[in-house]
Amino acid sequence: MRVVILSGSPRDSGWVDQIAGVLDRLAVPVIRRVGSAHRVPEHVLGLLRQYDAETEPTVFITVAGMSDALSGLSDANVLSPVIACPPRSEAFAGLDVLSSLRTPPGVAPIVALEPGNAALAAAKILGLNDADLRLRISAYQAEMANRVLDADAELAGGVRS
Repeated sequence: MRVVILSGSPRDSGWVDQIAGVLDRLAVPVIRRVGSAHRVPEHVLGLLRQYDAETEPTVFITVAGMSDALSGLSDANVLSPVIACPPRSEAFAGLDVLSSLRTPPGVAPIVALEPGNAALAAAKILGLNDADLRLRISAYQAEMANRVLDADAELAGGVRS
């Protein structure tokens, strides 16, 4: 079981770090790679073939902005799930995210706009066949819920409902 995070450029490392941080908390092995669908497509295809051909359950998370060709290229060439997690951008009033959402028929990457949510989605996919991972996910989700309840209790004078 593993998640392969494929970023389009070294500039995406902060976004990748956020994804990997959540996966690390959930004890999901992470492999980080860099490859641009536009500048080094053969390299990307080689990476995809390598990881998708192995029998280990794999989810790919792609981190690329602008036209996000990386997500579509990846999904069209693997049988494993692909989650697109494009970094935030102010370019084009943020509408460049549409390239991650609109893909042709037969190309179906999942889109998660928050790094932690991309990691959680990948873990849930892998957790379909791993009861221990499902328990770790449940604990993580309970922790997220407790943060909200604790914040409310603090505002209410220490009373948690």
